Amino acid sequence: MIHASSIPVPREHRRAKTDRLDTEMLMRALLGWLRGEPRHCHMAAIPTLAEEDAKRSSRERESLVGEQTRLTNRLQSILVQLGLPKVNITLRKTAKQLGDLRTPEGEPIPPHTLAELRRGLERLAVIKAQIKAIEQARLQRLKAKPEVGTHPMLLMLAKVLGLGIETADMLVHEVLSRKLRDHRAVARYAGLTGSPDESGTLRREQGLAKAGNARVRRGMLQLAWRWLLHQKDSDLAKWFRARTADGRKDTRKIMIVALARKLLIALWRYVNTGEVPGGVKLKQA
Repeated sequence: MIHASSIPVPREHRRAKTDRLDTEMLMRALLGWLRGEPRHCHMAAIPTLAEEDAKRSSRERESLVGEQTRLTNRLQSILVQLGLPKVNITLRKTAKQLGDLRTPEGEPIPPHTLAELRRGLERLAVIKAQIKAIEQARLQRLKAKPEVGTHPMLLMLAKVLGLGIETADMLVHEVLSRKLRDHRAVARYAGLTGSPDESGTLRREQGLAKAGNARVRRGMLQLAWRWLLHQKDSDLAKWFRARTADGRKDTRKIMIVALARKLLIALWRYVNTGEVPGGVKLKQA
């Protein structure tokens, strides 16, 4: 695939807005790339329909979980406004007890508010059922065909203590199953590399580049914090503790990104070569 931004455009056409493609310019860019001139254009691997379809379950579940969180927070805030902060809206018995709840003044929940809460709880039940259906369907696929496609890689990742099926599914289909060149490409794809700013003798870091896959970046940062709880004796956890011994919060926030980057590279090597990261505990069969 040739990026449109890499195709040279004549000066007189730069301001022109047209949907037509200059095939002559496209041919020049392609011939330049074939001659070994990488600046002419860039080639991107187009995923197959099956590869794109494999990502849908994890992405749909992520969307549903976000919707569930937003709806739960909104319903809980309504109860707080009524002076009922201790009522847990997520419990099943709460839906049956809404009519019996009383505000601190002894008044029942107003009718329109009560109807809104009940409709919200109905939507919440539907969302939970859909999330459960996605999870059960994935487990059934893994159980029925454990050796098909990316399933061996997924099951291999799920053996690591502290790394569940959902995180393994996301990592495999978003990054680990891709044909990336080396460990640097893996880190760049996840957006876990720095963005240095150099000007003369001045050099400073501007934080994460954030140019990669946002789902992988979020998932790896969450996994990095879990890693410190479930894999305390691993080499990576020891490395993190040694560099955050000063106890400063800023240091921990910076180094957790480095841990996430190292962890992703270690997992990439694990699924491709079978090399278990140092000190990592695997789940018992």
